[in-house]
Amino acid sequence: MAGATTQIPEVSTNPISRIFGVFFSPKETFASIAQRPNWLAPVLLSCVVSVAMISVFSSKVGWQRAVERNIQNNPLTARQMDRLSPDQRQQSINLQVKIFPYAFYGGAVIGSFLFTLIFAAIFLGLFKMGYGAQVDLKASMGIVAYAFMPRVLYALIGILVIFLKDPSQVDIQNLLASNPGALMSTETARWLIVLATQFDFFTFWIMILLAIGYSATNPKKISVAGAFAGIAGLWLLWVIVLVGFTAAFS
Repeated sequence: MAGATTQIPEVSTNPISRIFGVFFSPKETFASIAQRPNWLAPVLLSCVVSVAMISVFSSKVGWQRAVERNIQNNPLTARQMDRLSPDQRQQSINLQVKIFPYAFYGGAVIGSFLFTLIFAAIFLGLFKMGYGAQVDLKASMGIVAYAFMPRVLYALIGILVIFLKDPSQVDIQNLLASNPGALMSTETARWLIVLATQFDFFTFWIMILLAIGYSATNPKKISVAGAFAGIAGLWLLWVIVLVGFTAAFS
């Protein structure tokens, strides 16, 4: 019809709608988040689901197995434990069994907020200084918080895995075997396992969502491909540092 204008349907600013939108219509959802950002709801959801997953792990698998698997998977830790007498070794394991729950629960609660802030600040610096984008901290936190929703899906599937899998085979640090490192033998060089672990399906999914999100803050200046290149560059730098550190100390 002559003179008629086509209106782009608005995506709801409701946090629940946005959480689902991240999975089913990310481009429109992040455009909405860039215009009217919020971040608290997805971070709280991440906290709740992570705590639920850890609680199920604690009940079905137990921290004794988690400590033993951690020792098995880390050659440096294993060598240190081998130097101890049987009594000292058991004391060390008992201490770690007490510490592990605090570390995991603390990471689930405090880490969800802290890492959202840290990543938001890092990407804010990247896209303001590297791309000249006009994005503030609140918008950056909103993009990061929603882009990490695949981790919530990971935790939900992880709960199911804990219920279905033999407890002796459950690795809380790699529940879904979503990267090549999970398939490698413990006899493989530790640095190579760490390298393979970084090529994770959920990590790349999050990176793609982050690229869509930051592109939405200024589509004319930042393409999705350009945003992904910047994010992937930071990820690659992290991988080099992590693998180098592991090779030096394992």
